[in-house]
Amino acid sequence: EVQLVESGGGQVQPGGSLRLTCVASGFIFEGEEMSWVRQAPEKGLEWVSSISNRGTFTSYADSVNGRFTISRDNAKNTLYLQLNSLKPEDTAIYYCSKDRRGDSRGQGTQVTVSS
Repeated sequence: EVQLVESGGGQVQPGGSLRLTCVASGFIFEGEEMSWVRQAPEKGLEWVSSISNRGTFTSYADSVNGRFTISRDNAKNTLYLQLNSLKPEDTAIYYCSKDRRGDSRGQGTQVTVSS
């Protein structure tokens, strides 16, 4: 059974930082491209970032490029997302996913950016 468990969310002020973590199990983690997607209040799922199976290649949505960094540790079956220079519009539930659409995602972790 595929399991993706996210953590690390919270409430921060604009300009702040958070590090999200996703622990994966139930599949061969090092064989899969992994992604982060998010869902803001009353909006649909939005792709945020992806990383190739060995971490060689990364890609980002324009809205987060230069502020967020995706990484992974295949020895620990863990995916990360470093969020810097956070803005109120980054407020959302963040999910890690085996696909870029978010069809196979975890339960999510809430990120709230507010002063």
